Amino acid sequence: MPHSATLRVHSKVKAAAIFKDNLQNFLFVLPAFAIFCIFYVYPFLNMIFLSFHEWRGIGPMHFTGLRNYQELLTDSLWWDSMWHAGYITLIALIFQNALAFALALACDREIRMKRFYRVVFFIPPVLSEVVVGLIWNWILNPEMQNGRHIGLLNHLLYISGFPQLVHNWLGDPQTALTTIAIVNSWKGFGWGFIILLAGLQTIDRQLYESAMIDGANSWKTFTKVVIPMMLPVILVVVILTILGCMQVFVLILSMVNEGLVNHTDVPVLRILSAMSATNRFGYACAEAVNFGAILVCISFITKKLSDRAKQV
Repeated sequence: MPHSATLRVHSKVKAAAIFKDNLQNFLFVLPAFAIFCIFYVYPFLNMIFLSFHEWRGIGPMHFTGLRNYQELLTDSLWWDSMWHAGYITLIALIFQNALAFALALACDREIRMKRFYRVVFFIPPVLSEVVVGLIWNWILNPEMQNGRHIGLLNHLLYISGFPQLVHNWLGDPQTALTTIAIVNSWKGFGWGFIILLAGLQTIDRQLYESAMIDGANSWKTFTKVVIPMMLPVILVVVILTILGCMQVFVLILSMVNEGLVNHTDVPVLRILSAMSATNRFGYACAEAVNFGAILVCISFITKKLSDRAKQV
């Protein structure tokens, strides 16, 4: 057999082996891929399709084009809910992540009972949001019984000599959203704590020793060693915080009564309201598409800003 013919036979055999290997690999992932397409890709595409229609959840659909999106642009309640979610997210980015980073730095050092602290700090995020909401409802309860405050916070403020600070924290539109933001930060800081602690433990200890030999104090070590090495981890925590806090709604439902709905509304609650209260499924899908696009843009901008900060 000529040499060229032999090479062609070998190449065909090799190509057939590669194809068989790739086919076997694809068959292994096919069940997961099918589940992903059925429960994620199809609903996502169908949601976009429904956003161009007027539909009450049953019966015929009526194509409306961009009418739902045009209405959304002038919907003040929707944009108020976006502001509320943004405010909750801002509080989390500042308070929640700062607390998580400080506790992670503390537990990264050789301190007594640091394993116990790791477990305690991770308890809030694993609790159900409904349970957390009910607990904080009791803590913030403004009512009185037999001349005493039922809520733990108001009771402590009263007996500590600060009766002027006693307040209906969840019943006042001026304080309800901030209270919810703080409770949300308390519940969520444990996730950031675990991620940041894992990142701190990957930093080579020799870098700390080198900084100490060069005469760097604690602040210099923190700004010149810890922060640059932790930037990728911090970016992950920031993006997860934004995505998580912008979508919060179960905690709000379990804490706030219906009377303050317009003062503590968030996008997910507006979407649910469009579906359940007014049966406008097409409009709800338009809100969901708008909300998803905003989250993607925020994540993209955050990533770009982080990359630019690394280059500086």
